[in-house]
Amino acid sequence: MQGLSIGITGSDRFLMGDLQTRTGLAKKIADSEIDHLFVADHISFHSGLGMDALINAATLAAMLPKMTIVTGVYLLALRHPVPVARQLSSLSLSAPGRLIFGVGIGGEDRHEMEICGVDPSKRGKHTNHSLTAIRELMSGNEVSYDCEFFSYDRARISPRPDPKIPILIGGRSEAALTRTAKHGDGWLGVWVSSERFAGAVTKIAELNRTDREDQWMHGIQVWAGVGDKARENLAQGMEAIYKIPFKKFERYSPYGTADKIAGFLCGYVKSGARIINIEARGSSIEESIEAVSSISALLHKEFPRL
Repeated sequence: MQGLSIGITGSDRFLMGDLQTRTGLAKKIADSEIDHLFVADHISFHSGLGMDALINAATLAAMLPKMTIVTGVYLLALRHPVPVARQLSSLSLSAPGRLIFGVGIGGEDRHEMEICGVDPSKRGKHTNHSLTAIRELMSGNEVSYDCEFFSYDRARISPRPDPKIPILIGGRSEAALTRTAKHGDGWLGVWVSSERFAGAVTKIAELNRTDREDQWMHGIQVWAGVGDKARENLAQGMEAIYKIPFKKFERYSPYGTADKIAGFLCGYVKSGARIINIEARGSSIEESIEAVSSISALLHKEFPRL
């Protein structure tokens, strides 16, 4: 175990509003026990919801100049890899060493894929090609690429990110684990038990077949309900986003006191998680920040910071 980083979402609840409010929330997070922020990514999810993760990452990196930002997860197949590589290069200049690039294939809303010109049935293959391209482009060398989804000749993105930007692969399918072993620096699990998480970590190491266990940066992303109305806050938040009954998520989504949630997450840490993204739902964003700060403090009593 090399360390642990606990993060809270930096989504619309934090990014919207007047400057004074956002500045106050940024100070509250900076003064807390929270280690990083993570940002979601959607272009037009279900009823049109969405925010661009890399734009939000740039905003948050400027507001919180000492904090790491994690994209959790970026829908890479919905963009051409060359401009994405340029965005990553630009972010690496303004926030060197403070970006972790989490990538996923999406698909919960097939229409979101279709309006971006992506065949939902090929989004995994598309993402695999995009990840290969991103790795090559971020080398700083002149590269060419040709596949069924995109092509370019003699592209170069300079300067290359220094230090390198870690890439996490989101998902819970076997294909996601294979994708992690081939393209990723770690896996970002979601909607899995701690036992299944441990099994996935072992599987990725077996698929990768290299001696790099200490270098993996695996993570878990969870929703958590906090405050006096913990379960109600959590259920309402998740059902509003995913349009699915909360009972389908409940076993993977802790709620209650900071001690209870920290205890729930401890199993993932012992199974190999080094990054924990907490989408906390309280009665207010201030309550959510305070709760995640308390959870982080409890976990760091046992596990050192990343």
